[in-house]
Amino acid sequence: MRTLSLYLLAANLLAGCSNEPEYSDRQRECIAKLYGSYDPKQMSQCVNACESCLAGTIATCTTSCNLRGAR
Repeated sequence: MRTLSLYLLAANLLAGCSNEPEYSDRQRECIAKLYGSYDPKQMSQCVNACESCLAGTIATCTTSCNLRGAR
């Protein structure tokens, strides 16, 4: 039983570590209005979309984009 619990915990942790951000439909629509071909790996686009559509600040958006691999 303990082993099963550890496997389930590990599976849950790995599932939460996805590099793909989860956007709501409203957020996707906002990003689409800003950029026809949004590239989250471009720092300027990522930060601008975060600030405009995700209600972030420059500090939180820059950190978030860096963690997602934007340069």
